[in-house]
Amino acid sequence: MSNKNQVRIFDTTLRDGEQAPGFSMTSGQKLAMAEALEGLGVDVIEAGFAAASPGDFDAIKKIAEMVKDSTVCSLARCMESDIRASGEAIKPAKSGRIHTFIATSPLHREFKLKMSKDEIVARAIRGIEICREYTDDVEFSAEDAIRTERDYLKRVVEAAIKAGATTINIPDTVGYTTPEEIRDLFHFLTTEIEGADEAIFSAHCHDDLGLAVANSLAAVRGGARQVECALNGIGERAGNCATEEVIMALNTRKDFYGFTTGIKTEGIYAASKLLATITGNPVPRNKAIVGKNAFAHESGIHQHGVLANRETYEIMRPEDVGVSTDNLVLGKHSGRAALKNRAEKLGFELSDNQLQSVFVAFKALADEKKEVFDADIEALILGEAVGAAGPWTIDSLYVSAGSDEARKPVATVKLTHEDGRAVTAVSEAAGPVNAVFMAISEVTGHPLHLDSFSVQSVTEGEDAMAEASVLVSTEFDSFHGRGASTDTVLAGAKAYLDVINRIERRADRERPIAAQH
Repeated sequence: MSNKNQVRIFDTTLRDGEQAPGFSMTSGQKLAMAEALEGLGVDVIEAGFAAASPGDFDAIKKIAEMVKDSTVCSLARCMESDIRASGEAIKPAKSGRIHTFIATSPLHREFKLKMSKDEIVARAIRGIEICREYTDDVEFSAEDAIRTERDYLKRVVEAAIKAGATTINIPDTVGYTTPEEIRDLFHFLTTEIEGADEAIFSAHCHDDLGLAVANSLAAVRGGARQVECALNGIGERAGNCATEEVIMALNTRKDFYGFTTGIKTEGIYAASKLLATITGNPVPRNKAIVGKNAFAHESGIHQHGVLANRETYEIMRPEDVGVSTDNLVLGKHSGRAALKNRAEKLGFELSDNQLQSVFVAFKALADEKKEVFDADIEALILGEAVGAAGPWTIDSLYVSAGSDEARKPVATVKLTHEDGRAVTAVSEAAGPVNAVFMAISEVTGHPLHLDSFSVQSVTEGEDAMAEASVLVSTEFDSFHGRGASTDTVLAGAKAYLDVINRIERRADRERPIAAQH
């Protein structure tokens, strides 16, 4: 590492985070997130698990082609087929890494792998050797390392370093360890292992006991120089060490830890918001660093202190993580330049085409609202960034609903297809939103199962923007959709149609491939 006082940030939002139930992303969404992570300056982007599916392989390869400033990494079991898939996927990368792993704990050896200690060491060595056919940047993980006997873990790690692994990851796979324990383990590994100075030691902590960030920071104090984490703390089960939390802890308490990161922290909030929008999983209000309440003060005592001096109750500035404190109000007379300037202050770099698209939506919204706030603009930008374009658009929507038990809510929906078709459907259901969804399904021919529907206001007031999120499933897959409008029912309709457009776009992409076989 060029700077011995710098901790590398290995972000696994697109792999460990994305594989968690309810957080799956399309290839296009992964590309958008990879671009945001590269903009943050993360050292390594773990883009996926190439052998998991053709879609994962394709997404990793596209990210490898696009990303120039971060290392692009693919996960692989210590199996030749996995490793070769990862090697091919990262080939286009300016800087590529293969991250291979095998379990080492007694539980995993006996019940999952049914392999002896010698067999696991041999498999690890062979896996690393195959990785090195593709790249010199090889990371090795001893899965469930925390519950592995220390003398055996030492043996495995020494063998991995001798075989050519340049990064050694010690994962707390099940979120079992404590800060004191993991600090002691990393101190042992980085001082007692033969060849320890030839590799960077990495921590990957899960949050099953709510200790992932604390354990990762303790590992740094013990000798880790890479932390594996995910934005918003997403990941398997209770999640991973949260990228934004570990970064800001190291930055804010540099006096205590003595380390820095290479992260451009001003982009944290926008990246977090993008992820929440893509996955349809909003950030809790009280979430550290990026939650809505992170820099809000309601208590009279707190407000008085903050007005006198922000440092009385704030240990970091909102702008340090990209939260704007200059909530400039825009209106229908505001121009394109003012909108672009506001977007930049919110952490978004818009291309000319994106700016034009967002500006059209902004003007339409400004006609509906007296004032357009930062949160409204965020919603418009994120909708442009993650929404699935066509082929269907909403022409008109009308809903009748009320308290008359003899009459059910009725929805009339007219959709237009990019091929020129305009189709209208009328549906009756127990609720107005259900009626709208049924009408859209009838028009498009996509009967979907609604797993969840949520709506939240983006700003306050009677003309606030509503952000709707749906999770729907087919027989084989599940999809998130998102929509925003000042009308909550219309926002829901946009979210539901967003899913259908994703399904149809994916079918269009796969059709030529299927035709070749």
